[in-house]
Amino acid sequence: MCGIVGILLGMRAGDPSRLGVVHQMAETLRHRGPDGGGIWRDIAAGVAFGHRRLAIVDLSASGRQPMLTADGRFAITYNGEVYNANEIRGELEDLGYRFRGHSDTEVILAACDAFGVQQALRRFVGMFAFGLWDARDRTLYLARDRLGKKPLYFAVINNALLFASELRALRMAPGFDPQIDPAAIAAVLGQGWVPDCDCVWSGVMKLPPGTVLTVQAMDLDNCNTGDLRSRISCWWSLDEVVRDGLRNPLPDSSTDVDAELEQLLTRAVRERMVADVPLGAFLSGGLDSTTVVALMQAQASRPVRTFTIGFDDDEFDEAAAAAAVARHLGTDHTELRLSPAEAQSIIPTLANVWDEPFADESQIPTLLVSRMARRHVTVALSGDGGDEAFGGYWRHILAMRFETVFRLPGAVRSVAAGALRAMDSDRLRALVDHLPGTALPTHLKRLPKMAQVLGAPDEDTLYDRLLARGGSTSWTSNGVPPGIHLPSLADRIMLRDMRRYLPGDILVKLDRASMAVSLEARCPLLDHRLLEFAWRLPIRQKIRYGRGKWPLRRLLSRHVPDDILRRPKHGFDVPVGDWLTGPLRPWAEDLLTETRLRRYGLLDPMSVRRCLERHMRGQGDHAYQLWAMLMVQSWLDANVAEPSACGAVPPDPAQEAFAQPQLWVVQ
Repeated sequence: MCGIVGILLGMRAGDPSRLGVVHQMAETLRHRGPDGGGIWRDIAAGVAFGHRRLAIVDLSASGRQPMLTADGRFAITYNGEVYNANEIRGELEDLGYRFRGHSDTEVILAACDAFGVQQALRRFVGMFAFGLWDARDRTLYLARDRLGKKPLYFAVINNALLFASELRALRMAPGFDPQIDPAAIAAVLGQGWVPDCDCVWSGVMKLPPGTVLTVQAMDLDNCNTGDLRSRISCWWSLDEVVRDGLRNPLPDSSTDVDAELEQLLTRAVRERMVADVPLGAFLSGGLDSTTVVALMQAQASRPVRTFTIGFDDDEFDEAAAAAAVARHLGTDHTELRLSPAEAQSIIPTLANVWDEPFADESQIPTLLVSRMARRHVTVALSGDGGDEAFGGYWRHILAMRFETVFRLPGAVRSVAAGALRAMDSDRLRALVDHLPGTALPTHLKRLPKMAQVLGAPDEDTLYDRLLARGGSTSWTSNGVPPGIHLPSLADRIMLRDMRRYLPGDILVKLDRASMAVSLEARCPLLDHRLLEFAWRLPIRQKIRYGRGKWPLRRLLSRHVPDDILRRPKHGFDVPVGDWLTGPLRPWAEDLLTETRLRRYGLLDPMSVRRCLERHMRGQGDHAYQLWAMLMVQSWLDANVAEPSACGAVPPDPAQEAFAQPQLWVVQ
């Protein structure tokens, strides 16, 4: 895992000395690559790459980047892991290719040379983002993995294309104009994160998952970033995976399904256990992480290192469940128990870790467990992805329960929503608890939330309201595209989750939290072959009796006792609401003063103060809304505290964690 940067000058970009900015850009990503850095430039072609290295496979000098092919045609700066690199290497050796070392970077270069960029990308199994320069064709390729596990930002600035793993690097470019997109801020306030199709800075884009941008110098003259959309092509399509699943559904036989799932997931875990550095796993005690760890331990020759965070608050503490799983599986388990004060101490650093405003409060334990794991290992496997693939979120269960209700005309549902608004909370709770299946989580029992969801005029609005952190939302949904006719509402919500929630929230949270401490996080449950399998499963095989992820439950039943399987779903949460009325109250009230709010003009001071005061008085739980406001305000303070400092780069989150590594330059 690494940090990458690069620049391609347009025909009218001017002085080639502008290529030198890649050095400053790369230095801002030191936390992503503490093991060294490299620079490559071709002055005549007007292109330069920078790289920060976190050495995982092939720790020798032969794995250094930027890397060139032996004939000098291709140069690459690459972030990620290709797990089937050895398989592809064997195929390339049969074609006559020879390799200097054992890194997957060399395999990527040779594959692009042998098969072409698009065909090579389709062969790769893994997570990645890279910039590839073809000197013969004078073409730059920017590519991103299928689901967007690894980030890649780009912008056209003064007739030059710049790209980087994180926004802090782009802000080093002379001429970067730090204009905030208010729609991105609105999205954070509504849902907690900036959608993957947007960016907090106007004029900057994220390369969409599963796509490649192909550009030459002549394409950059007198163009802006948005003009490059026409140069982006898709090499893998989630929509096509869903269509194929509808065309080729799996049979209802649980035996056949279970056997194929175990084979796919065992292989995905095994491939992600390859590393030349210490490796472990996050273990919460939940279904997903337990499945990953069980399959790791089944294939390991020694106890797997596992890590969990424990809190003093029993409602949010998963340490006991994780310890029980670890004892049963025989892992080498490490638990870090944190007092509220220790957990809260990390909050002021969050705005520097997430380079866009980010307000999913589970970012706190994710960052803490990453920091703890990094003291022992360099790679950690995670259980992220099981909910999206196999229907594990409560909104999926809700959709299954209320499918018939949501088919009623909007006018009828609006009347019902009005009745719910008039119903007191105790009566509503009694009504919901009489529905079949397990009880709904507390936040969905709340009267306003239920009324909003029921009164949604269409499915896009319904999804927005299911995700909303309070109040109504108004951003455009990344919904179900034309031509996909999923019969189940739950399936349609799951597709929206994969298109929107997964790349915008889950993967951003995991990448920034882990890379802030130079830890590589890998997600076996997001192997694309596993997702292709999951989309062939009918929804009735995923969600039964008010509980999701039935295929994973059956698989795991062969590894752990029933009491672990029956454990109710427990989110990776922290008691932010209680903290805000307790030890975090001075920080929150200071950050949300009218003076500070008016400094940026993005949040309405009266509305914010009213929400804060109601929460402090116990008039409703407004923790989600307040956390979003606080994270936006913290981010603004860290990034645009003064108009004259808008171009300043936020501090590197790991600037004090590692000694200065050697920098080398590849000419």
